[in-house]
Amino acid sequence: MGTVLARISPPSFRPERDIPDLTGKVIIVTGGNAGIGYETCKQLLLKHGKVYLAARSSEKAAAAIKRLEAETKNTAIFLKLDLADLPSVRKAAEEFLRQESRLDILFNNGGVMISPPDQLTAQNHDLQFGTNVIGHFFFTELLIPALTKSYEETQVPARIINTSSSGHAFAPGNGMDFVSLKGGPERDAWVKKKGSFSAPWALYGESKIGNIFISNYFAKKYSDVLVSCALHPGGIKTELQRHAAGWIQVIGNALLYPAPLGAYTQLWGAFIATPAQMTSQYLVPWGKIGKADKRVSNTKLEEEVVAYIKEQIKGF
Repeated sequence: MGTVLARISPPSFRPERDIPDLTGKVIIVTGGNAGIGYETCKQLLLKHGKVYLAARSSEKAAAAIKRLEAETKNTAIFLKLDLADLPSVRKAAEEFLRQESRLDILFNNGGVMISPPDQLTAQNHDLQFGTNVIGHFFFTELLIPALTKSYEETQVPARIINTSSSGHAFAPGNGMDFVSLKGGPERDAWVKKKGSFSAPWALYGESKIGNIFISNYFAKKYSDVLVSCALHPGGIKTELQRHAAGWIQVIGNALLYPAPLGAYTQLWGAFIATPAQMTSQYLVPWGKIGKADKRVSNTKLEEEVVAYIKEQIKGF
């Protein structure tokens, strides 16, 4: 059904037609080996951008790069990055900075969705929040020198594109139950109380509202050199849904849109929207300014979330 709807009412934004030539642009896409990340890399390569495909699995990345080369006649560069392990995040950033002085666009695209609550990161954080939020925050902070260099050389703000989701509305309470974010007895009790179905969705919601908070943080903290937005890519069928219940996957197969469309909104934010149109904004399909859950406007909670993340990355 999603494919049929896309054909009946196609987006007005068309990447192949509307994205300018990207020769000379240096770009990172996290989670670039599959799904929306893969489709984003494809469009960037078709426009001759220098693309670093950041992914955890060397084997999956190699297969994706080979396929992209066949489809675009251009080659992405593999950057090994495990967002669920903070030393790996630092190593990836340092490896990139050894190769490049400048970063024009960072797509914080990678992530996990409704993973079982017993899955934690290497540092004992909830896998969803640790991967989607803490890992991306740390990675971005480490890359600020390259993002700054982009502005200094081009006098054009660097861009950070943070993939969130309408699923941020599933966040519980005021938007963040901090007790749920790190492994331990209190979290175990929280998960038990939520139940096996609701807990993964609540944790997913926390990670996606977290994506919006950190996007807004970077937009404000580094407003002199960069712009930053968060976005909902749309209801897209990718392997992210692999943890969903069988009946949800059946419905998804019928209603979700194909993966290529998932890249449209973040590509629009990266290349078509003006800096004023996209910074501190929440974008929605297929390339327009939308409205996030009202809890996103809680600046006190945003500050608490950022402070929590900074505490978690100390020493790494």
